[in-house]
Amino acid sequence: MTKSTASLKNVERAPVDYTDRLYWNGIIKMSLSKFFILSVLKARPMHGYEIAREVECSTQGCCAPTEGTLYPVLREFEQGGYVTAHTETVAGRGRKVYTLTDKGREAFTVAVDAWMEVAAHISRQQ
Repeated sequence: MTKSTASLKNVERAPVDYTDRLYWNGIIKMSLSKFFILSVLKARPMHGYEIAREVECSTQGCCAPTEGTLYPVLREFEQGGYVTAHTETVAGRGRKVYTLTDKGREAFTVAVDAWMEVAAHISRQQ
């Protein structure tokens, strides 16, 4: 074991405060971001900034993906065949436009079913 590896193992992390609403909001929003990206692309093809804006608007600000969240998800979706991308030139600048594939629409349908099942369990807990 090298010195740098040993020092990484000794780094202490602050314990998670499970009573902190911000913790749960972050976990929920991270989980839902993929769902909402598929959701807005179901309506029509969009470029990245437009996707982020539509997700934020459609969720009334509850979920607002940043570039650091959005583009890795879009790459993952593209590699998995859930979206396709092509480049358009607007005002001399190229931008990628993403389109949901049939596989992406199927993934969204499965995701809706899964979230509805979870929501039903949550509502029974109250």
